[in-house]
Amino acid sequence: MPDNVRLSPTRIPPTRAAGLAQLASFVPDAGRNYANQRNHDTGPHVAGTDGNTRRPHANVSGLSPYVRHRLITEQEIVTAVLAHHSLTAAEKFVQEVCWRTYWKGWLEMRPGVWRHYLDGLQRQRFSVSCDGELAARLAAAEAGETGIACFDAWVSELVSTGYLHNHTRMWFASIWTYTLELPWQLGADFFLRHLLDGDPASNTLSWRWVVGLQTPGKTYLARADNIDTYTGGRFTPYGQLATVAPPLEENFDIGKPVKPSAARPVPPGKLMLLLTEDDLTPEDWPMSRDQVVAVAGLRTADTYPGTSDAVVAFKQAALADAIARSQARFHCPVLVLPATGQLKDDGTVDPAPSLMALAQKAGAAAIVSMGCPVGPTGDAVWPILNAMRTSGWDVAELRRPWDDLFWPHATAGFFKLKEKIPTVLQRLDLGPQAELAFK
Repeated sequence: MPDNVRLSPTRIPPTRAAGLAQLASFVPDAGRNYANQRNHDTGPHVAGTDGNTRRPHANVSGLSPYVRHRLITEQEIVTAVLAHHSLTAAEKFVQEVCWRTYWKGWLEMRPGVWRHYLDGLQRQRFSVSCDGELAARLAAAEAGETGIACFDAWVSELVSTGYLHNHTRMWFASIWTYTLELPWQLGADFFLRHLLDGDPASNTLSWRWVVGLQTPGKTYLARADNIDTYTGGRFTPYGQLATVAPPLEENFDIGKPVKPSAARPVPPGKLMLLLTEDDLTPEDWPMSRDQVVAVAGLRTADTYPGTSDAVVAFKQAALADAIARSQARFHCPVLVLPATGQLKDDGTVDPAPSLMALAQKAGAAAIVSMGCPVGPTGDAVWPILNAMRTSGWDVAELRRPWDDLFWPHATAGFFKLKEKIPTVLQRLDLGPQAELAFK
């Protein structure tokens, strides 16, 4: 299936309003219903047995594209859920939200793993260019023409909708690596280019886990009986899948976790906000409304090579939604630039001059952005921020309390963070209704 398949704008609308509506719709089912049904992949079909139209994968939240770009935040989601359920009843769902936080914190303290993935991906792409047989097998997998019905259907669903069920992602990664015998980095890349919720930390580290690199020696084997059970018999790949999943090895020292730098407080005086796709809810950034005199957005959707048209369109529309909300809230000048902005002598691009010109014209004393976690957005944005600092601007990268409180517990396995969930949630401002969840 070609890369330019476009997502229907009504399927997953890339707006904060749509995310909040989806959250409100899901909250009643976030307790035991979710815990009992979350591992079942019911498929992309929208017609129910009663003839009514339903959201695909209605047994899970459908919130991941929104929280990935923080059109809605993890804290908003958990607050809404705990206002309706006890923490015990909603434990599985809250843990799933925290898994995403765990992966981000883990990678933030080991940024070399992201660079190692990119280096490995470059080597594998070179191998594909030199090996016709490998190139043909890769092309068949990416086109959904392997002859394994479940895998081919998942490729079609991923490319056409930008989504796959979490359980299916594990099956897919295992089949990619152990049955099709393709390099895991190329599979992680395929996901990141096509998933609307593609997150560099969750995606990279989950693929590493499947192949035995993240937890050394522990792999995940996709089994036909498991697929049969959790797809309700839609797929029965008996005799088609690998029967062993030996762990891969790498010559790379992850090293000890590096503590993230302390988040900056909000500078005093007039501010220009700089939005990126990693945090698109400036309404609750910790500054007063009258401090904001300008808002700029950086389009980074296509900075990761090969990103699908559908993902680019979603990210750009999500940024446009955040800019529109910012203009309505702050009543100030706005500017949107690609992270590739003004042409320089060496042929590269630099939007920093335009951003600084807007800040200066608006009378801003400082530029404020919500810090980008490790990944493609950060790779594109950090040089721009550093260029503005070099020019004498005070550039403050903020961090949400959710990340500040959870990330320090992402130094080892998930269990260490998991056992801190009740304590951290009590330290966060979840509102009077949610406090009932802890009693």
